[in-house]
Amino acid sequence: MAVYTMRCSLNLLLVPSMILAACVAVMAQSRPYDLGTPLSQEEIRAFDFMIGPEGKELPPGSGTAKEGAAIFAKQCSGCHGPNGQGGAAGKLVMGTPDNPKRGPFKDTERSVTSYYAYATIAWDYINRAMPPTKPGSLTADQVYSVVAFLLYRNGIIQESDALDANSLPKIEMPNRNGFVPAVPVWPAVPKKPSWY
Repeated sequence: MAVYTMRCSLNLLLVPSMILAACVAVMAQSRPYDLGTPLSQEEIRAFDFMIGPEGKELPPGSGTAKEGAAIFAKQCSGCHGPNGQGGAAGKLVMGTPDNPKRGPFKDTERSVTSYYAYATIAWDYINRAMPPTKPGSLTADQVYSVVAFLLYRNGIIQESDALDANSLPKIEMPNRNGFVPAVPVWPAVPKKPSWY
């Protein structure tokens, strides 16, 4: 009787596992969500650029904080608040133009524009990813204007300053030296163990 019970329980396990294996094989062949679909050459070219700190890749165009205020109010304030102080999305501004945020940044403050080491980072990110409903839809002039608005609101530039491919990379960001050095120090400075 015990042998019969064992055979029965093996059959009960074997049949469902064979059905499960067949289902997994069928699901692996069909791609219901098109995960892993290769990008076309056009899609690759659209992402195959980067704006470096020197700004050599910046396109022609220009913008001021005054122009950027109108664009920000229309395109950005729904998520980031009326002056970039935060809303549904993270804050982009800390302090005011008269009293800008300087010094160490907490983990929760790393979305603030003044945290970036280079102003070109803000231009590149806004150009690629904003607004989230239609990324990359802003013109170069609009991106320069929004960046100028954010830099002005963070107290980094004046409201009347115009940004373009020449002036943007020259902006000295307040946290430029708050990161790992571009060239590592070698040999490393020896440190004593904590138990000394």
